[in-house]
Amino acid sequence: MSVQGAAFFPQEDEIQEQVWTEVDAYTVSHLHPSTKPNSAALINALRYSNEQGLPDIASYPVIAKFYALQCRALRVKHALELGTLGGYTSIFLASENPDLRVTTIEVDPHHRDVAQRNLEQAGVADRVTIRLGAGLNVLPQVGKDIASGKLPRLGFVYIDADKQNNWNYLDQVIDMCESGAVIFVDNIVRGGRLVDPSHRKSPGVIGARRVVENVGRDVRVDGMVLQTVGEKGYDGVLMVVVK
Repeated sequence: MSVQGAAFFPQEDEIQEQVWTEVDAYTVSHLHPSTKPNSAALINALRYSNEQGLPDIASYPVIAKFYALQCRALRVKHALELGTLGGYTSIFLASENPDLRVTTIEVDPHHRDVAQRNLEQAGVADRVTIRLGAGLNVLPQVGKDIASGKLPRLGFVYIDADKQNNWNYLDQVIDMCESGAVIFVDNIVRGGRLVDPSHRKSPGVIGARRVVENVGRDVRVDGMVLQTVGEKGYDGVLMVVVK
């Protein structure tokens, strides 16, 4: 039994256990089976993204649904995603939360076009807006729309873009969030490289360490790192709650 869409996630980490994938397959088969209304749309989004040459780096089903359930539990009205890719996570968020509006930022025009097609096919394009451009250029525009009341304050943020700018993104979005909002920064543990001295000069590790250390000093937020294992190997997310 395979995890929903698992064929689209090659195992690239040097640390991987087959049992992690088997646990994901078992739990997803019961908790998000193919009979779910959004299942076909999610699989089709992965398939089309793969056909169009997008990298296989989308959130895997367990994590994407975890984010969607966070939005449901918090009754989030406006979520922000940095790094649209093919729209898989946006589809999960919107299809699991009918009252949720999603703003997602993507720097690559081809990825944007693929994601827009996937959103339309999934029937959520009316509630998901893709903004094209570099995150650090687009975020101030989103902030202005929130400050003017054009958009609600953010209740959920998912940062999965260029890792060197993890902290720069998070620093900007904090003031756009409502109290109690949750921010997740993906790919923090990086197979343990976060604490491996031989990888201290890697741009991704530098970005991960900087955001962890800065969150620890920032009085606006509280946070923790959750290590994860699954079909995409060993990694982890930084979870931040806005005070």
